[in-house]
Amino acid sequence: MISINNLTVNFGSWELFSRINFHISESDKIGLVGKNGAGKSTLMKIICGEMSPTSGSVDKPQRFTVGYLPQIMEHHRGRSVIDEAMTAFDESNAAELEMESVSRELAERTDYESAEYAILIERLNELNDRLSVFHSEPPKVQAERTLRGLGFLPEELNRATETFSQGWNMRIELAKILLKHPDLLLLDEPTNHLDIESIEWLEGYLKDYDGAVMLVSHDRKFLDTVTKRTIELMLGSIYDYKVPYTRYTELRRERIAQQTAAYENQQRMIEKTEDFIRTFRYKPTKSNQVQSRIKALEKLERIEIDETDNATLTVKFPPAPRSGDIVYKCTDLTVGYPGKIVFRNANIEIKRGEKVAFVGRNGEGKTTMMRVIVGELDPVCGESRLGHNVDFGYFAQNQEDVLDKTDTVFSTLDRIAVGDIRSKLRDILAQFLFRGEDIDKRVSVLSGGERARLGMAKLMLQSHNLLALDEPTNHMDIKSKDILKQALKAFDGTLVIVSHDRDFLDGLVDKVYEFRDSHVREFLGGVGDFLRARKLESLKELERKAQFGQEAVSAEDNASPGTSTVTFTQMKERSKEEKKKKNRIVFLEKEIEKLEKRMKEIETVLSAPKDGDDIMELTREYLECKRDLDAKTSEWGELID
Repeated sequence: MISINNLTVNFGSWELFSRINFHISESDKIGLVGKNGAGKSTLMKIICGEMSPTSGSVDKPQRFTVGYLPQIMEHHRGRSVIDEAMTAFDESNAAELEMESVSRELAERTDYESAEYAILIERLNELNDRLSVFHSEPPKVQAERTLRGLGFLPEELNRATETFSQGWNMRIELAKILLKHPDLLLLDEPTNHLDIESIEWLEGYLKDYDGAVMLVSHDRKFLDTVTKRTIELMLGSIYDYKVPYTRYTELRRERIAQQTAAYENQQRMIEKTEDFIRTFRYKPTKSNQVQSRIKALEKLERIEIDETDNATLTVKFPPAPRSGDIVYKCTDLTVGYPGKIVFRNANIEIKRGEKVAFVGRNGEGKTTMMRVIVGELDPVCGESRLGHNVDFGYFAQNQEDVLDKTDTVFSTLDRIAVGDIRSKLRDILAQFLFRGEDIDKRVSVLSGGERARLGMAKLMLQSHNLLALDEPTNHMDIKSKDILKQALKAFDGTLVIVSHDRDFLDGLVDKVYEFRDSHVREFLGGVGDFLRARKLESLKELERKAQFGQEAVSAEDNASPGTSTVTFTQMKERSKEEKKKKNRIVFLEKEIEKLEKRMKEIETVLSAPKDGDDIMELTREYLECKRDLDAKTSEWGELID
């Protein structure tokens, strides 16, 4: 379906890819993996046509469609959520107009055996197949279902997009891409701003998607659920495994171990052969054997161990100047935007040296609270103030808005560095894996992970006694997250952090504020204590809707040992649903039979049209029957599955 041929990408003298080749088939589900900066985002941009390679090509079929969700994007304003999602159908509206035009031309022509007529029929079928995807049900129904799957509540669909956070706007963009139903989905970190319920919905959607999918994610479970193939980018080369992520890691270890063993055996053999040659080179009686072994060594195919990028992040924050005992305090704080209150009557107190986490569903106000703390947003009412001698360093969730894309990595720090620290910029950048020619990269070509590392490096240029970090690990790999966690544990100042990552927060924070239902609640202790108090397994369970939250917990708590929590009423409801399902299956089977019969009748007429036959009307009816048949067959298949 798509062929990537000898792809090479250079940025100046730095080579990102070196003549890589692979193929994407029509139903492939591919996980694209590699360290931050390995080129995952760049490869996706080249495949979708947003970037051009230095050399090589990406070959796609004619009229092939690609849907690309980047890590960072611009969001549209001025429409409601549902209206913005409906723009995904602009393409289908254009296809309908073209189909009408083609049908009209077919009706006017009589050269049924000509090549031109055959081309028009083929194009009509292509348009019909494309529209059958869009018209499996009314567009607005599809849009509403997709938006609900991604976490929007029914009452939120008519709200303006600008009243939602960046994470929620990313969901709208994702919905638009899914609704277009492209031949290939390219998704770069699609789960970064999704709660667990939306992730599970997206997993199911992508797993059953009838096109190809290539995605980048640091979520191992998500990769294992969705993908069946793993492509690793490593030091400019690719390694292609026809297995999901976890199995890939096992096979990769086995491959490296086998290569290492074979390499060591060959090296021992080479060493013995070279010893023999050195010992007997000048002995006439051994000359034939010596020459034979020299030739054997020359012909020997040397085993090489695949290169591995073992570079790791090394972070140590500067000592924190002393602040007052109270670093931040707010009283009866109400915060929001025009037309929307995010939370009200919040009371938060953060003391010197505390490490505090803000947790809760997306959109409940965690990032908004961060913006209030650092002075980017004024509260609606209530008191908010920083303590004495507080100097904060703020890591914003969207580094795209903070970093100047025209700067290089080095100039980003050089622009703000003062004093003796200027002589240490290269050392600081090296700690964040920017070495050699990497420091001359433009910010515009950096991956999300590299931007996150550069943003973190900026925090080290000055000694702060309050670090306010909003989702700092979103684009970091597992090793980098672990090293950053240890650095934050060693930091002797105050930390406020927004994160959904329990493993990252566990053992790091000693106080938790939960943002839920427009209120803020304080929990003393670590994230484990908080989860036990809320009877949750993970932070992601916070993000489940109410019907999956306390109601389920209460039902389990009230049940007697060994008894089921399913009530008689629930059993009756299930029985009704089963009966309704069976009736629907019978109805669909009858409808499918009728549609197939009518389509055969139309095919008979179209194969030998007579004077008076309305070709245009018959063609239109045939296509409508086909779309209806596809939709009903699909629904029937889901019901009997």
